[in-house]
Amino acid sequence: MLAIMTIAGLTTFLWFDTEAGDAAEFYVSLFPNSRITATSHYQLDAQKRAGEVLTVEFELFGQSFAGLNAGPDYPHSPAVSFQVFCDTQEEIDRLWEALTANGGEPGRCGWCTDRFGVSWQVIPRSLSTLLGDPNGGSRAFGAMMSMGKLDIAGLQQAVAGG
Repeated sequence: MLAIMTIAGLTTFLWFDTEAGDAAEFYVSLFPNSRITATSHYQLDAQKRAGEVLTVEFELFGQSFAGLNAGPDYPHSPAVSFQVFCDTQEEIDRLWEALTANGGEPGRCGWCTDRFGVSWQVIPRSLSTLLGDPNGGSRAFGAMMSMGKLDIAGLQQAVAGG
């Protein structure tokens, strides 16, 4: 039998070398309903210089995140990524360009890595419907596999048989 839990929520916690504050500022600039909620700093006699950002707490789409500046020991990996659902090609284009700028890297099938090493999937909200289409889903899958940044019109055309 499970005990009754009083847990109030879940926070995604990201380890950075030194760029947690910069990453949080960048992420909240990209997404609506996003903000930095708290920042703490290293004190004297800590592992980093006094005054440097230790942690930064922020919200993206109302979801809690925290960033920790704790050194280079644990770099980010594509094994964890954040999926962002976009309704329009303009949204996909804007996010893709922002995330891959200044040292970010484009990947395949809507995946990219930002300049902080965090992996993202920038995908149309309609992707699962397009891939699940009983007549053209396999064509949509083939089209997706050939793309870096996803192209909604191209995926729709593949489903239609074009």
